Amino acid sequence: MKKYRIRVGLDVDDTLYECNSYAVSIINKRHPDEEPLKVEDIKHWGGSGRHVEERIALYSNPEFVRTQPITEGAQEFVRKLSEIADVFFITAVPACCMSARAERLIKDFPEIPHENIILGTRKDIISLDIMLDDGAHNISSSRAAYPVLFRKPWNTGLSGLLSVNSYDDFMHFCEMVRNSFYDKFPKLGNGGVLCLVGPSGSSKTEIANGLTALDGFEKPLTSTTRPRRSDEAADAYRFISEAQFIREMKAGSYIETTVYSGYHFGTSEKEISPIVERGGVAVIPIDICGAITIKNLYRERAMLVFTKRERADAIKSIISTDIDLDDKTRRIMSLDFEYRNSEVCDTEVVVGDDIDEVIEKIVGLVNHK
Repeated sequence: MKKYRIRVGLDVDDTLYECNSYAVSIINKRHPDEEPLKVEDIKHWGGSGRHVEERIALYSNPEFVRTQPITEGAQEFVRKLSEIADVFFITAVPACCMSARAERLIKDFPEIPHENIILGTRKDIISLDIMLDDGAHNISSSRAAYPVLFRKPWNTGLSGLLSVNSYDDFMHFCEMVRNSFYDKFPKLGNGGVLCLVGPSGSSKTEIANGLTALDGFEKPLTSTTRPRRSDEAADAYRFISEAQFIREMKAGSYIETTVYSGYHFGTSEKEISPIVERGGVAVIPIDICGAITIKNLYRERAMLVFTKRERADAIKSIISTDIDLDDKTRRIMSLDFEYRNSEVCDTEVVVGDDIDEVIEKIVGLVNHK
């Protein structure tokens, strides 16, 4: 059966070429007597961290654009992506840097037609099937059917957006979209992973707890930097500091990590694999970023179930949750983004007042009833 050739747009700075990290390295060389500036110090794209004006000035320097290091794996990623999609470079640079940017892209990615290089700042008027960008402001205003956020330290504050952590995750997502009408429904009969994806307030945790009370379902221990809530068991998560989480993440301890409401979450393979290998179903309440990573790893042995709850009920649940006001605000503001994620899940269940009914339906999906 024919596969459709999708149109995919790629941002360039900090997606294909190192930008913020390159600027940080230059600034550190200029100020050797100061404590080194770190990429993690940049909390949002643009004006944050030390030497802000100096760093931003580099982005308007043609020599900076001409010498930006290419991100490891970017060329192979673009080459593979161009085999299944029409690829467009959507890049915003000052007029004085446009020639340098176009020359680099033509040289480094010869398989992409020159006419597919789009230079300008109005990313919000470009219509594509899928768009990958590290700028949350670009993703939130994108006209793409599937705007995808490339997770970086400066975009962790916004939750709910469709997002990925790596080129591999994005490639798999593009394949999921392209093959969505042809893929077989996941089979977890011999073990697998059940990802509960849904907006805040959609009872994912309650559903997960109900499932794991049944034979054959288990909840792997997830690590988080989020403080333990007053009504949570000590073993609900592995509660650790942000510094420890980042050390473990850099050491490759997690197969998926994400940031939700400013807190890090991560799951290690050593927590999931034993469950799957003995024929059980690992149940994970998770955001779409982590779910795509899990799907990429386990393929047909991973099922993404979107827990859909009426918006008013979800908001009531968020308001009544024992979290601070800022966290509640972020979750409510993210709802529109989170509801869109149902389109990339394998199936959805409607969550009403009867959680037992929802659990029964999910068990039926797992058992293909």
